[in-house]
Amino acid sequence: MKNITVIGIVFLTLLQTSCSEDFLNETDPTKVGVDVFYQNEAQAKQALNGVYSLVQNITNSAYLAGEFQTDNTTIDLNPSDRGGAGGWEAFDFSTVNSGNGEIAAIWNNYYAALYNDNLTLEKLLTAKFDDAPKKEIEGQLKFLRAYLYFNLVQYFGDVVIVTSTLSTPDPAFDLVRSPQADVWAQIEKDLKEAIALLPAKYAKAEDRGRATKGAALSLLGKTYLTNKKYADAITTLKEVTTLGYALNANYADNFDPSPAKKNGIESIFEIQYQGDNSLGEASNFEYVFAPRVSKGAVTGYAAGSNGGRNIPTNDLIAAYETGDLRKDISLKTSFTLDGVVYKIPYVSKYNYPHTIVGLTNTNWPVLRYADILLMLAEAINEQSGASGEALGYLNQIRKRAGLADLNAGGKDEFRTAVLKERRLELAFENQRWFDLKRTKTPAEWAAFMNVHGAMEKAKPTVDRGNVPFNSNDYIFTENEYVLPLPANEILINPKLKQNAGY
Repeated sequence: MKNITVIGIVFLTLLQTSCSEDFLNETDPTKVGVDVFYQNEAQAKQALNGVYSLVQNITNSAYLAGEFQTDNTTIDLNPSDRGGAGGWEAFDFSTVNSGNGEIAAIWNNYYAALYNDNLTLEKLLTAKFDDAPKKEIEGQLKFLRAYLYFNLVQYFGDVVIVTSTLSTPDPAFDLVRSPQADVWAQIEKDLKEAIALLPAKYAKAEDRGRATKGAALSLLGKTYLTNKKYADAITTLKEVTTLGYALNANYADNFDPSPAKKNGIESIFEIQYQGDNSLGEASNFEYVFAPRVSKGAVTGYAAGSNGGRNIPTNDLIAAYETGDLRKDISLKTSFTLDGVVYKIPYVSKYNYPHTIVGLTNTNWPVLRYADILLMLAEAINEQSGASGEALGYLNQIRKRAGLADLNAGGKDEFRTAVLKERRLELAFENQRWFDLKRTKTPAEWAAFMNVHGAMEKAKPTVDRGNVPFNSNDYIFTENEYVLPLPANEILINPKLKQNAGY
């Protein structure tokens, strides 16, 4: 269990068991205690929004695992500042270890979100408001809990399952990791319950962007696909196709944050951000992904600090077919600054006008209808081969991209085609690592990534300024199919046990 929770439980226990003087037991009139909160719909929604906010925080750096440690993206390395070498850079170079601060942040942030999710679910049981909104809130919380575990189990393998809060600290030190099969079973359970509770759409405009029945069905379909339950995946994903979703005619509309296009017809679930103000809900992916030296050439604001992360690789750029409309929307291969052309590629699909430096309005897509169609094509092929139905789903995506239809081929050929289409359609949306893990064994994955690593070492996508590669850079081994648990967590609770090879 994360140390934040343990410390919090210890502190609460001390407050509850010490100091009997009345004046110490008085309630602070400026604060609402946990025991008197969650009593009405407004308070329950506030708590739910808090969970969404924690998921938003997790999403800010999710590219590290989803894209950065794949063949999709690399780094615009800063030769004069090696401060990130032991942290976020390690995800690109495959040098992550258990002492990595980003690993600790992932673990702690996920379990912080799970704690708040579980606490709100518990408080709903005694909350005094109508059943209809209560069920909607419960459904959203169960979807979010399933989504958190969907990511956690793929990041770390066996993880701790917590579906309730702890009233005393001692049990936290006895928690052990549950087998992946049990985690997947919990995910399925939560999603099935969420499907029964959630509406297909919300009546109020203010609820737009919240988890829906379609989101829960989509994630359940992806859960089945990941676990090779192809028949269940097909049945579940086909149900999503009956709920009114469709492909946007223009691929770029999926990322356009203008009010008329945000959360559009193709959107099933996305992480909500609100920029152009200082309320703390803005995104900044445009700045994180902009080349370091681009100043305002990419973002429009020279004062902004650019991260140089998630730089599209030469290999990804070369994977686009001639005429693919998605390429110019998703990335640019250079920028011009003060009349000089810099041939440094960068992600552009999240780049839109905004009024305050560093505070953008762009959402992060988690589930799009295009993803559903491609998952259907994959599941049908795995179950019965590259049928006309599977081709139909795949070719809908290619048609929107301005590409010719693919013809039928064998199962292996079609599997390769779907994986490539997913790579390009969902580029920079944190799908690539999960796709590679789903379609390759640990040995196949390591071999695949070592080919990529050799290519980057031989011809780096971005000039490294005479900084040599470390001997361990881009050396992938089977154990790296999962991330290490944070070293501090093992120290706090040795019963958790570290993943092999770390």
